[in-house]
Amino acid sequence: MKKILLWCAAVCLAAGLTACGSESSYTTTEGDTGTATATASPENTSETTTAGAETTGPTITMANMSFGEPITVAPGAQITVKNDDSAEHSVTSQTEGQFDVHVDGGEQGSFTAPTEPGEYAFYCVYHPSMKGTLIVK
Repeated sequence: MKKILLWCAAVCLAAGLTACGSESSYTTTEGDTGTATATASPENTSETTTAGAETTGPTITMANMSFGEPITVAPGAQITVKNDDSAEHSVTSQTEGQFDVHVDGGEQGSFTAPTEPGEYAFYCVYHPSMKGTLIVK
């Protein structure tokens, strides 16, 4: 009986290590593979990088299931989206087609701000109670 339990434990441990060591990738709308997905309107572009990369310029940081305070950016600015949570989040414009960036936990991505000044409400498609505002001026 002990041999069977030890064998089961070894199989479970091996399966767990294999699952933890595997790396999945997603395809972005541009056709590149990466660790996050992104959809952008023709005027917006997006890309993803690892969270260890340095961020410069305007940044939306997702932490503790929140976007934090609204950020103000220049029209057409490149915005970094940093996910400090373990769950996947998105920065999805309330108005369809403006911007939609999905970022795995611990990763970061980016998108280009709209070129028209205004306030742009956004939310997380995975956690609809997460809401934020991007101010372009």
